[in-house]
Amino acid sequence: MCDTLVRVEPGRVLFAKNSDREPDEPQALEWLPRRTGLTGDVRCTHIAIPEVPATHALVLSRPVWMWGGEMGVNEHGVAIGNEAVFTKAPVPRDGGLTGMDLLRLALERAATAEEAVDVVSTLHARHGQGGRCGYEQRGMRYFSSFLIADPSGAFVLETAGRDTAVERVRGARSISNGLTIPGFAERHGDALKTAVTGCRFRRPRTEAGAARATGPADLARTLRDHGESRWPSYDWYRGAVCAPCMHAGGLLGGSQTTASLVVDLAPSAVRCWATATSTPCLAVFKPFTVATPLAIGPPPNLEPDDSPWWTHERLQRLVMRDPERLATFLDERDRLEARAFATDVEPQAVWDEAEAATRRWLAAVGSAPATADGRPWAVRRYWTRRRHP
Repeated sequence: MCDTLVRVEPGRVLFAKNSDREPDEPQALEWLPRRTGLTGDVRCTHIAIPEVPATHALVLSRPVWMWGGEMGVNEHGVAIGNEAVFTKAPVPRDGGLTGMDLLRLALERAATAEEAVDVVSTLHARHGQGGRCGYEQRGMRYFSSFLIADPSGAFVLETAGRDTAVERVRGARSISNGLTIPGFAERHGDALKTAVTGCRFRRPRTEAGAARATGPADLARTLRDHGESRWPSYDWYRGAVCAPCMHAGGLLGGSQTTASLVVDLAPSAVRCWATATSTPCLAVFKPFTVATPLAIGPPPNLEPDDSPWWTHERLQRLVMRDPERLATFLDERDRLEARAFATDVEPQAVWDEAEAATRRWLAAVGSAPATADGRPWAVRRYWTRRRHP
């Protein structure tokens, strides 16, 4: 479950995405350099396809067991986010590209949003989509929709079976796990599975947030939205999936925001911010550029380690037991993030300060007096059954 949103203005495009996946599935933020002189095949998540002679540099947010990514931006200012969509067409059990593979391939091969649309459409038609897309839910398979942007505009591209549909974005737009292009959605959408994702609640909120946005900080606020309440509101059966900042819990609610991205695309400059952690409501959006790799700590492993991703994950699992009492560090977070959105900030310094602050916050929350878990019983049950504390 995910949300991707965009606002297209004259001379500027604002882009943002929450990647919502299983809470024990870390996501790595990676700088991938430009490559030339390539031959042979490239091995994607499930299949190999012919390589191209050269690829563009990009920054990719990638579930650590996959080749492809959930979101990213390349050196030419092409930004892409993908979403699972649930359709009437059966998804092949084995073989094929995943939507995450298509996203990475488009960032590697396209210098404009229009070129990226062509890359995704062509590779989807040639190789199809298929194979496992879930980490613990190994039977999870789906087709994908994409929001593809560059400084001049944006497109929505939706897939079902071997069919595709493309729509140019005008003004504000979001995609949230449901087909949206008129005609294509009615022909291909699975109404029941789409309803379970909660996208009919999230998409109006994210699209309204995109419409109101005047800058990247506004998009960050939209990605943190919990709906009508300050903190997550849980259903007993699907957790907090009906708001953009998603929290796992309940009998079926196994999705949580595991990484977030904001990009300000303009012809003169492309500015980017990522949490590189779960739950943006507690995280810091930190600046980066495609051109300059940063030292952001070791990438996370599938098993808990001392990486920044897992450090933040430990923090959020403690805080969410009683966020009103334990999230006392948010004023400090907001002050740090205000500097992160400034134009003259040094990115590495922000990442270093944010990591040090997260470790301090974790120590403070971990040493606070024990508190009762105030979440509904189904949410408490869900978290006591997690493999990792």
